Amino acid sequence: MKSQNKYRKFQLQQKNIEALERENSRFKRVYSEYENMSEELWNLENSNNEPLPDDFINAMILQTSYLEDEIEDWLVRFNDKKAEIN
Repeated sequence: MKSQNKYRKFQLQQKNIEALERENSRFKRVYSEYENMSEELWNLENSNNEPLPDDFINAMILQTSYLEDEIEDWLVRFNDKKAEIN
């Protein structure tokens, strides 16, 4: 059994993400890049291919975490905006 992708941390907020993607093209690009990087990182960490240098993996982890932080900021602002409306 394959282990779950630990980088897919926003699955519970899919409705908000879909709404943000419709509203904002920049968010859509950021989230798309995050999905691509997290998927590639997970594949690299779980493959049986020749190992990559730790520096490369660490750089990908760092970039993915920057994208996660930006996505979290977008989601917080989106949720705050929704709370103001209701």
